[in-house]
Amino acid sequence: MDDSSQGKPPTFWQMLHSILAAAFGVQSGKNRARDFTHGKASHFIVMGVMFTLLFILVLVGLVQLAMHLTGR
Repeated sequence: MDDSSQGKPPTFWQMLHSILAAAFGVQSGKNRARDFTHGKASHFIVMGVMFTLLFILVLVGLVQLAMHLTGR
């Protein structure tokens, strides 16, 4: 992130990147500091819940596909 974007709230893509990085446990300190100082908690909570639901649906779909392919 360059100095010109200091003080601005994170964009959708920055928030998505932060959600994905946090899910895998690799969030950088710089991005975490940006999120806590300029981001809104409600936006991160909503995106986090949506990511979690999507992740669960993908896993359920993969299990259903595997069960179908094995003939069960």
